[in-house]
Amino acid sequence: MTSHIERLVQQLDGDAGVSYDARAELIWLGSAATPAIVDGLPSLGGFGQLTAIEVFQEVSDPRCGPALIRLLDSDNPTVREWAAVALAGLEIDGAVEPLRRAYRACLERATPPDWTEPDGIRWALTELGARSPVVPSLTARLRAHARADCPGWPSAHFTAIINDLADHAQLILYSQFWRVDAGRTYCVSGPGIDWQLDWSAPWEHLVEEARAWSLLEASEAPVGDNVFVAPTWIDRTDLYPER
Repeated sequence: MTSHIERLVQQLDGDAGVSYDARAELIWLGSAATPAIVDGLPSLGGFGQLTAIEVFQEVSDPRCGPALIRLLDSDNPTVREWAAVALAGLEIDGAVEPLRRAYRACLERATPPDWTEPDGIRWALTELGARSPVVPSLTARLRAHARADCPGWPSAHFTAIINDLADHAQLILYSQFWRVDAGRTYCVSGPGIDWQLDWSAPWEHLVEEARAWSLLEASEAPVGDNVFVAPTWIDRTDLYPER
């Protein structure tokens, strides 16, 4: 059985069909496959490692924790991102400090904070209770107007949320729009405004520039009683974390 599992692990790096079949069988084998996947990770390429992370998430065996932590040092940014998200999703003990180091490494590489890797690491730290987003009182009250299962704030409040966040020195990175219809949630295309900030600028300037772009987005955003907006924002401490 061991040699069979080892072959399956190597097949994670195969073409899409072979990799998918190996992934499915490893998930079916469950925790019995974890040691072989952990041992085989260093020999896999980026695609294989990403697929292995998917297996870890499905199996939910905490023994994969040290391997996921090591993947935070991968040369592949997507592998690092997925490893961070998996660490939080599996609630791996001891993951907080490695995630903080991984986030600082992102900043040292000058990775823009709105890219998926730092976004994923911030999410992971938040989920593990190591990061507390700043939510101004007005924004919190407006959120309370929506049902608990709604994906964000009613779109009618978008402009008020933008100004409230900026007034409290919170920098909006981007916003997503959702429609709730017949109990189902659908992604809705937004205005498609793609802005880029000069991250070397002072924090106050960044906040105001993001406010201006977001207000422009709000003026063209989809509206409706069943349309919701979910902005993503960061605090000054996310750009200049304490060591």
